[in-house]
Amino acid sequence: MDPSHAGHAYPRSEIYEVGRAKIQEFADAIGDPNPAYRDVEAAKALGHPDVIAPPTFPTILFGRYSMHSLVEDERLGLDYDRMVHGDMSFRYERPVRAGDRLTVVTRIDRIMARAGNDFLDLSVEVDTADGERVVVAGAQLVVRGEP
Repeated sequence: MDPSHAGHAYPRSEIYEVGRAKIQEFADAIGDPNPAYRDVEAAKALGHPDVIAPPTFPTILFGRYSMHSLVEDERLGLDYDRMVHGDMSFRYERPVRAGDRLTVVTRIDRIMARAGNDFLDLSVEVDTADGERVVVAGAQLVVRGEP
């Protein structure tokens, strides 16, 4: 991959509307029975205005927007067929909740080569359409070297 892409930011994504059904489907898929992910009253009892999403919910946005931007960027040279997800972390300002209208900006923080593999470090800023920061995700992608 082209290391000169370090520092590059992709344009802000379109708006993703977070719905209660999507939150429940995600919670079901990961096997988390927390009632705050399904029941408005349970979420309100915890001080939230609506149901909240599990902490890893932003991976949906990462897959939908960040990965699309990276794979479509021919200048970057990311070979998706040789890529694996190495790591992901989340720094929250507040939980994602039903009714949020979220956008994503993906930034390439660093590109480095080690042991014949390329490592791509990303930061993914998730904000509301009104500009409120919700979470910043950090991700590392590993592109395996040629066989």
